[in-house]
Amino acid sequence: MKIRIKGASLRLRLSKSEVAKLVHEGMVEDITPFADKVFRYAVERKDSGDALSATFAQDTMTMSVPAQLVRDWDTNRLVTIDAHMPLPTGESLYLLLEKDFQCIDKTDEDQSDNYTNPNQIC
Repeated sequence: MKIRIKGASLRLRLSKSEVAKLVHEGMVEDITPFADKVFRYAVERKDSGDALSATFAQDTMTMSVPAQLVRDWDTNRLVTIDAHMPLPTGESLYLLLEKDFQCIDKTDEDQSDNYTNPNQIC
């Protein structure tokens, strides 16, 4: 799982096996270790709601996605799920959950579990 954060925007990209795990088991998570703590990030399937949401508690960022939005996501052509989550300040946090495609350009990253890129350039 890849995470990208910029301002009030949070984007997670999932590989094929991570999408399948989310669909069939209900949760995918990863960690980034630091010297004295671990940052955890996860995507969980939830039975209620109709839009993405996110929380940050106990050094863990969790994006929740309604089950109806990821039903058959591992076998269908839907690429992205997104939402603007209202914040108490009156602003919103943009959330984006997407399938991770293989990059056409050179990279040292292992992309064997990513989706085939439908484009010719990355």
